[in-house]
Amino acid sequence: MDIWPGRPYPLGATYDGSGVNFALFSEIATAVELCLISPDLEETRVGLTEVDGHVWHAYLPGIQPGQRYGYRVDGPHEPDEGHRCNPAKLLLDPYAKAIDGQVDGDESLFSYRFDDHDALNTDDSLGHTMLSVVVNPFFDWGHDRPPQHEYHDSVIYEAHVKGLTMTHPDLPEEIRGTYAALAHPAVIEHLTTLGVTAVELMPVHQFVQDTSLTDQGLANYWGYNTIGFLAPHGAYAAWGTDGQQVSEFKSMVKALHEADIEVILDVVYNHTAEGNELGPTLAFRGIDNASYYRLVEERKEHYYDTTGTGNSLLARSPHVLQLIMDSLRYWVQEMHVDGFRFDLAATLARQFHEVDKLSAFFDIIHQDPVISQVKLIAEPWDVGDGGYQVGNFPPLWTEWNGAYRDTVRDMWRGEPATLGEFASRLTGSSDLYEHSGRRPIASINFVTAHDGFTLRDLVSYNEKHNDANGEDGNDGESFNRSWNCGVEGPTDDPAIRRLRTQQQRNFIATLLLSQGVPMLLHGDEVGRTQQGNNNVYCQDNEISWFDWNLDDDSQNLLEFAQQAIALRRDHPNLRRRRFFDGDAHHGGASELGDIQWYSPAGGEMNELDWRNGYARSLMVFLNGQAIHAPDERGMPVTDDHMLLMFNAHSGPVDFQVPDVVTGGAWSIALQTATDQPLPTETYSPGADLKVAGRSLVVLIAPSETEEDE
Repeated sequence: MDIWPGRPYPLGATYDGSGVNFALFSEIATAVELCLISPDLEETRVGLTEVDGHVWHAYLPGIQPGQRYGYRVDGPHEPDEGHRCNPAKLLLDPYAKAIDGQVDGDESLFSYRFDDHDALNTDDSLGHTMLSVVVNPFFDWGHDRPPQHEYHDSVIYEAHVKGLTMTHPDLPEEIRGTYAALAHPAVIEHLTTLGVTAVELMPVHQFVQDTSLTDQGLANYWGYNTIGFLAPHGAYAAWGTDGQQVSEFKSMVKALHEADIEVILDVVYNHTAEGNELGPTLAFRGIDNASYYRLVEERKEHYYDTTGTGNSLLARSPHVLQLIMDSLRYWVQEMHVDGFRFDLAATLARQFHEVDKLSAFFDIIHQDPVISQVKLIAEPWDVGDGGYQVGNFPPLWTEWNGAYRDTVRDMWRGEPATLGEFASRLTGSSDLYEHSGRRPIASINFVTAHDGFTLRDLVSYNEKHNDANGEDGNDGESFNRSWNCGVEGPTDDPAIRRLRTQQQRNFIATLLLSQGVPMLLHGDEVGRTQQGNNNVYCQDNEISWFDWNLDDDSQNLLEFAQQAIALRRDHPNLRRRRFFDGDAHHGGASELGDIQWYSPAGGEMNELDWRNGYARSLMVFLNGQAIHAPDERGMPVTDDHMLLMFNAHSGPVDFQVPDVVTGGAWSIALQTATDQPLPTETYSPGADLKVAGRSLVVLIAPSETEEDE
């Protein structure tokens, strides 16, 4: 075999049409062997003798895509000093662009003996671990262009590749649950008809199946257990895992882009699948443990964990930062994705132990000409001290707004709360974001997400029902801000069923009427249920999958969701780029007239109204002639006037239409109390409109400009 010196950059295995350049970083290694693995698991070892800047490298002519490989790294095994090299373990390439296989839990995967944790385990892990795969980088993207939807025009749809597509009746069985399925015209038609502009895919980086789950007949369904930051997860590939998963993923992105839908990835750079000191040695641990992981300073055999998974990546390490940035650039430049949602992003901002807005992670993101230009969404918390950071991320970042979720849930379930809090959330949460110079788009508004109840379960259960998870109900959030409408779980009572459907419409409508960026959980538009399970991380089955057999209620809810999304799309009044003027804690009401708040009686809200913790009803006027931000060509933006009537009381409330527009008449554009066609009557200032209990109504009147025309 010819072995050429090769180059130290780029890291990973790079095929150029004639051969492959291999490059691996390890500062602690004393020797590195590249291991080429045949289909029958025969191993050919190639010692790497070229080392530049702690990067071990070689070029092998004639190696082709599909070649499986790994590394063996020799060096100190001194856990007390933070070093865990063990050449008996075949290691994944941290830069592998495809990965084949899964771990099987064999003792050989661990660097210690199960019966003696202090004894070094020198059993060979080949045959029990995963293998890196050389990929062909060439792909015909044709005329692919990123949709580049502005944040204020976006409607995000959080989805799971397998869960969304596994039961779709129009998909060939052999592609269900795969990237190819998500690219199928039947699935794309659902997304485009619904009106979403982006899919936010739950983790598709290669992840590890926890043997603690598989031994119980369960599975890691969510995928927050990453081991390959540049590799699409092989189990979601319909056409094989010898590198074909890469081209299949690209084809999916291309198809979604053709439908004008962006692709956002939920990424997990805060930890890896190797767990704590008792976890397996799969990659980073055996390559250079102290360079990749946060270790407890006084006891370096232990991992500093702010993620609840056993370890945290050392985000201040230049090698970890390089890995994260190389991964992000790869997914943007080579895989054409449009943005990222960062799981437990507060961990990445921990320069040392505290969360630091000026950390190296933010600096390197902000100065990067590629990554700074895509959508950056933070889950702004972790499980460490001071980890709840909603509102504290720097410019360029948007955030999952947990305060929005909690306030809107409380409003519609009838909890005592101030209307001012609800007004702030409805208008973009300026109290959280304006102080740092950000806009309403900083708020990713959501009522439900993968973690917790679905929308249907939110209105059907007071308690979690996680028995299927095998943890005696100890997993999952116990305080869900949910309300079962009178009966726990399924019921045949028609009144309760109607109320639950109405409540789902309330949540969907509120989400789409709010300033900021709405995010809808896949299946909420058809009333998907998880049977009260609020933590389906281990349920890769019908409990968590999208059920495409829609009954009349599901179809009606879908049509309502389509209507609400279309209303938002058609009215820039609901998609403002700037905050309303005035007091953030009163929803922005000011003398400039862009927004005004009214009591049901038609009078302007006063301070007592705002502070009444038992008030459940209010109106908000959105002035279509006072949208202060221009369009993309610098022209003024005008729209219809809008009047939103919210009634979270159990009974009907009479609302009086305030005298806020001259001429014209108000007509109903959306209502949640019924799924019947909208009424045709109109309402003049001073007219009374009875709004049913636990419902909302949206009125529209032409703006003065339109009347003049």
